[in-house]
Amino acid sequence: MSIMKKFTSNTQKIGELGENIACKFLVKRGFTIIDRNFTCKLGEIDVIAEKGSTLHFVEVKSMNMVHMKHGYRAEENVTLSKMQKIHRTVEIYLHSKKVSHETIAIDVLTVTLDTENKKSYVKLIENVIM
Repeated sequence: MSIMKKFTSNTQKIGELGENIACKFLVKRGFTIIDRNFTCKLGEIDVIAEKGSTLHFVEVKSMNMVHMKHGYRAEENVTLSKMQKIHRTVEIYLHSKKVSHETIAIDVLTVTLDTENKKSYVKLIENVIM
């Protein structure tokens, strides 16, 4: 029996909600969710999904609409340093699962939550190269 993660901070709750919305968004667009929250000592991959013959490693960034009103965009949190960690974590995932890395993509998916109106806005940025 597995134990569910307990998210205590508001930021963690927004992140978990954003990841759940992200997975629903991806599935509606033909992706198959392979894994979630793959963690190693170097970092974490939020969502690993497959579409066609491509394995997508998806970094999910969630935020409340309030921040967007101040000109802030969730994708701004995906820095060069973060992308380097993601690349190394992808390599570890591929090696540990013995998966070929010929057809992979690293994507960023942003979820903006409008809690007042109970809506969310999702944007998928595919094949991010930094």
